This record gives sequence, C-alpha cells and structure tokens, in this order.
Amino acid sequence: MRKQTVLSVSLGVALLTTGCQTMGSDADQPARIINPDEASRAALQSMVDSILNTEVTLAENALTESSMLIIERNPPRTMTNPNPQGRTMDEPIQFRLVINGSDCILIDQRNESRHVLEDTECAAE
Repeated sequence: MRKQTVLSVSLGVALLTTGCQTMGSDADQPARIINPDEASRAALQSMVDSILNTEVTLAENALTESSMLIIERNPPRTMTNPNPQGRTMDEPIQFRLVINGSDCILIDQRNESRHVLEDTECAAE
C-alpha cells in the first residue's frame, strides 16, 4: 500500500509540474514592441548580446514591426579582405517576441529558452 501512495504522489507532482510549464506558454501571443525608447532598446540589445555571448548590431526598429528578429552572422573582415564575399552557410538565429500577461518575452528559437524583457512595452500583433 505504501508503494502505491508514493507512486501516486510522484505521478501527481509530475502532472502538476508539467501542467504549470505548459500553462505558461499557452497564453503566449506573438507581439511587437510599442512605444520604443532608449530603455527598451537597451534592454533588447543587452538581452540579445547576453544570449549570444557577443555584441550584435540591431536596427532601431527591431521588433517594432514584427514579432520575429532574425540575426545573420557577419563574416569577419581582415586587412587583406575588408569586404568578404561569398555565401555564409550558417543558419540565421531567430528570436520571437511574445506577450504573456503583461510580460514581453523573447524566445530563442534554437532552444525555446524564454527571456523576459525589462523596461519594454509590447502589444499582441
């Protein structure tokens, strides 16, 4: 009888944990940044730089017209080849902006990791 109780409790905890994880993303709606200002641009820049562990260049209107942010690798420039030519075979990195409640959440499409953007106002698309 004790084994059944432990098993029932374990299954209950597993179901509750799974339920909480799916409830959070079910309320996601594609979003875009509204009323962008220096603080919201800095929050986005900082978050993307942190996720990619490098500095990237973002457009002033990034995520204001669409919920998708696509970042392509910039080939390194050298003294002998200041303007590299040719195809970059690396797949672009994609981020998706969603709103969940009052939170603006940036989702890294590579691994579905979720990052709340501070100082940012967004609205559903």
